[in-house]
Amino acid sequence: MEDQKTLDFDISPVGMSRLEGVDFSNLAFGKVFSDHMFVMDHAEGEWKRGEISSYGPMTFSPAMMSLHYGQAIFEGMKAFRQKDGGVAMFRPGENIKRFNLSAKRMGMPEVPADIFFQALVEMLKLDSGWVPNAPDGALYIRPFMFATESHVGVRPSREYRFCIFTCPVGAYYNKAVKVKVELHYTRAAMGGTGAAKAAGNYAGSLFPTELAKSAGYDQILWTDAATHTSVEECGTMNVAFVMDGKMVVPQTSDTVLAGITRASAVQLMRHHGVEVEERKVTVQELIDASAAGRLTEAFGLGTAATVSPICTLGLPNGDWDLPEMSAWEVAPKVKALLDGVRYGTAEDTFGWNIPV
Repeated sequence: MEDQKTLDFDISPVGMSRLEGVDFSNLAFGKVFSDHMFVMDHAEGEWKRGEISSYGPMTFSPAMMSLHYGQAIFEGMKAFRQKDGGVAMFRPGENIKRFNLSAKRMGMPEVPADIFFQALVEMLKLDSGWVPNAPDGALYIRPFMFATESHVGVRPSREYRFCIFTCPVGAYYNKAVKVKVELHYTRAAMGGTGAAKAAGNYAGSLFPTELAKSAGYDQILWTDAATHTSVEECGTMNVAFVMDGKMVVPQTSDTVLAGITRASAVQLMRHHGVEVEERKVTVQELIDASAAGRLTEAFGLGTAATVSPICTLGLPNGDWDLPEMSAWEVAPKVKALLDGVRYGTAEDTFGWNIPV
């Protein structure tokens, strides 16, 4: 382990690992947590010395400001078992940048990128045994920050806590998903917090998503707040379509999260000669393309969801089933290219994998 004198935080390894009690053949997403977590507090205008220690519960005041005013953000990233047995993180620098963009939008202090990265590396060294060695397996990494000051009154908190924990996971979805195009409820509006990974964005999506599930769908495809005529993203992932043989991806904006899996897929596909369009996609375009047989694939792109096929689109004129996935070409290629890089079985042309 790196000399702690050169680190900006302390490391207190657990005495007894819980690893032997984990059934890696039956991993439910987000249910099993690794041995260690990182905690660092911000108070009096500066970050205090952090610590990696045993994963466990925390105690807070009922007046903690994040409980009342919602200053809370998070990220989702992954580390993968490599073909040589090692471990590598996928594009952690992009997650760190996006985390700090979210912090700025929510009026929170940015986390020093060097400390953030050091904490990731040292945690993965300690918990490398928790990284699954199976198809679609990964160690999911959850950095998050929330306001901790005890105060009732609407203003930014003067105290915060930044944490990281990890959990071994398999696939987020184990089947193709049915998605409802949402024309009433809104996830985000221009000038709002839609481009940040703010906890409140997800809280506001839960009720309409449950309504969609009660109607037989798995997820929602959000539309723009002003007119509900342009599609944006799904509740747990960005979205892509194949129309007329082209991969078409809704453009990012104030209301669409700039997904790292999305950006990686676009760059990889263009590098391999696939035509990709990043642009506005309307609901009417999907209706017309499906009716004409020009819409041949639809799939989600996200850190947790990876590449998730969409089997049915709940359009305003009724459900439309995508063609049989055995005939798909683009989504399988996206997944194969991403997996090749992330698991170290293909050339990492863009230097995205960071070995630990």
